[in-house]
Amino acid sequence: MADDGSEKKPKTATEDGVVDPSERGARRPDPLWLYFLSCASAADMRGENQRLRSENEQLHGRTWQLNHEVLPVVVIHATVVVDLSRVDTSIVAHIASFLGESLELLNLALTCKSFGWRQPASSLNLSLVEGVACRAVCSRATDAEMSSLPAYTSGTTAWMSILNSFEHLLDFDVFLGFAQRFLKHMNGVRTAVCTIGSDEWGDDDVDDFDYGDYCTAVSSGYVMTSGVHCVEFNTTALPCCIGIVRPMPNLDAGAYEDSCFFIGEEAFNSDFLAQRSDDWGDGNVHPCEYSSRSGKTNWTAWDEENEGEGVANWEGMESGSAGDTIGMLLNLDNGTLTVYKNNRRLGVPKDGLSGPYCWYAAVGGNVAVAIQKGSIPALNDNQVKGVICPFVTTTRPNPSRNMRQCFPSRNQNSS
Repeated sequence: MADDGSEKKPKTATEDGVVDPSERGARRPDPLWLYFLSCASAADMRGENQRLRSENEQLHGRTWQLNHEVLPVVVIHATVVVDLSRVDTSIVAHIASFLGESLELLNLALTCKSFGWRQPASSLNLSLVEGVACRAVCSRATDAEMSSLPAYTSGTTAWMSILNSFEHLLDFDVFLGFAQRFLKHMNGVRTAVCTIGSDEWGDDDVDDFDYGDYCTAVSSGYVMTSGVHCVEFNTTALPCCIGIVRPMPNLDAGAYEDSCFFIGEEAFNSDFLAQRSDDWGDGNVHPCEYSSRSGKTNWTAWDEENEGEGVANWEGMESGSAGDTIGMLLNLDNGTLTVYKNNRRLGVPKDGLSGPYCWYAAVGGNVAVAIQKGSIPALNDNQVKGVICPFVTTTRPNPSRNMRQCFPSRNQNSS
């Protein structure tokens, strides 16, 4: 073939390995050359993959150092508004009456002004919860208990405060003598006390306590001035003396750290008589107690000559035992104190009583005693009419006494 002077060139490929169309008819690329190209491309890809893996590992290590606390989810609820003015207040008051206790009513009063503010439509000018508290006191308390409660005064003494006082009438709130160190309330219950050595006290012991000494606890908040009052004392052991004593609100209980008895401690008679008020009247029986150990009655006038003091046997007298329930009924309408033992009437150990009294208990070591309200027993013709047995599970509400009847005799300014 004649040489036309043209030079044949090898067929070339583009970077992606595709033969340029302009080179069609040119010589095919060397397979070895293509192999080297593909190896170079694979090596670049492996390097890129290694770099990405390294970055991923670095990012993964950082995530462990971050705070993984889950963010709170806030759920916004639709606000529901209830217009209480459209609800009959008598219905709300009836529902609220099931709460029953002063603390529960206070919590209700704090929820909204419709419950805690005075109701303009109320004829007694009371808030809803005050009306419920007033109704609770007037229906549950006896006439005698009403006379022992603080009087309602608009703007000063609220009915919820009176209800709270009614709920704690029998609390042992004054400790005298050894009681300040060796007597305490049982499990926070203020109507029950125990002395050192009793199971209720615990394992603590005190070396300087003579287990023959007495600790005295007074329920000073319940001052009985008239009518019929009934309680029961539950004791776990002897000795125990229970009874009534004059209210002495200004007596410095802290001044009597050792032995302090209402009966038999002549050194204290002048201190006790110094607390005398006009309410005591002409009565000369200031403390009077039943001794569960002997069954006898002890009483005194706290006079200097000890002429007004006695220890007496009485008809029906019986001593007590550990675990007995001793009931006491104080009738200030006829001036008598009646004693019951385990729901059985024993008799009247003392008469001629007048003026105000409080309940109290004097107990020795290893003793626990609790006081609770009793329903007044139905009495026969030889006793006072209309009063009912303390030691059954019935209560003595007075549903016939309405709220309006509670006001005129208590406070003329409550309108």
